[in-house]
Amino acid sequence: MLRPLAVLVFLALPFPSLAAGTHDAKIAATAEAMRDRLVACRRDLHMHPELSNREERTSKLVAERLRALGVDDLRTGVGRFGVTALIHGKRPGPVVAVRADMDALPIDETLKVPYRSLTPGVKHACGHDLHTAVLLGVAEVLTGLRDELPGTVKLIFQGAEEGPPAGEEGGAKLMVKERALDAPRPTAIFGLHSWPLLPVGNVGFMPGPAMAAADKFVIHIRGKKTHGAAPHLGIDAIVVAAECITALQTLRSRRVDPTEPLVVSVGMVSGGNRFNIIADEVRLEGTVRTLDEELHKRIPKLMHEVIGGITAAHGASYDMTYEETAALTANDPALVEASLPSLRRALGPTHVVPLRPLTAAEDFAYFSRVIPGFYFFLGVGNRTMTAMVHTPDFDLDESALVHGVKALSTLLVDYLER
Repeated sequence: MLRPLAVLVFLALPFPSLAAGTHDAKIAATAEAMRDRLVACRRDLHMHPELSNREERTSKLVAERLRALGVDDLRTGVGRFGVTALIHGKRPGPVVAVRADMDALPIDETLKVPYRSLTPGVKHACGHDLHTAVLLGVAEVLTGLRDELPGTVKLIFQGAEEGPPAGEEGGAKLMVKERALDAPRPTAIFGLHSWPLLPVGNVGFMPGPAMAAADKFVIHIRGKKTHGAAPHLGIDAIVVAAECITALQTLRSRRVDPTEPLVVSVGMVSGGNRFNIIADEVRLEGTVRTLDEELHKRIPKLMHEVIGGITAAHGASYDMTYEETAALTANDPALVEASLPSLRRALGPTHVVPLRPLTAAEDFAYFSRVIPGFYFFLGVGNRTMTAMVHTPDFDLDESALVHGVKALSTLLVDYLER
């Protein structure tokens, strides 16, 4: 039998969490009811794409819609054009974050659709228009559940996921630097990405490493210029560069455990100034992708060994700059495991599928380095929409918008209830 004081303490504690699935019907109905508005929002964003660190119109649109929903602590200008806001539930509980990216790519729109980009040379070719529209939809769902919500949801709309322009800071790294994850600090963060290789109506997930660390390298190889008819009097930087390009592939085939994923790609080669002159300088630019932190740290040293040996053998010289452009995106295994029942209820048990890690990169990693994160993939493909992201003809099945709202809303509510 409880003593009187113990009874008072017991009555003062928060009520036990509601059973999982209590809000499923309301979330599904609200998401379905906003279908047309979600499509209209996504198309508006698609027609007015903005490059990284230039998301001024998008940021204003997001802030206006959040303000109309009556969110708390609305902040703009976080990480240049990022927007954050809070949705406080009426019941006590933890804080959880959810993030969407807003920027577009420098790609020409080739689709002949009514919502084609009105900005020449700029297109939402990675689905960030859908991500933003989905999170605005989630904000509407959760503000409607505010009276029953236990805890707080932090909304994060981020710019420059594709990488800020040279010489500028931006993206998730800058938002973390400017304290987007503070006051209050969430205990977990969720996010999603459009994926055309997954049929609409499905989501894909990976526990642990999900998307690769991405690094950029620039190599200058320096030789000695001479007449093309007398190559023995010079040092041919083009020949040296060609050997380096080929030898860099031996990192994957001979220097690294064959079970470890690694990509080394040279994407740009430039050098020489005339057809009959031996080039004295060649510039190589490329990317490295890894899914293991230890391997990630080893690659620069291995590259120096390979390039240094080849250039020395030819009497040439080189210098290399190497920088991280995105960290490894690793999902917290415990958070993934706890979240899968929510996704299965939202979309159906057969529509939640495991995926292999991707060597594409994503700066969501800078959030999930600070707090546990779960980044999953939303199917947007169908029989006619099969183009890959980052291509001129990429488009998505807009019915994925409703699925995205249901999936994220259910994840967030269930997390708070747990």
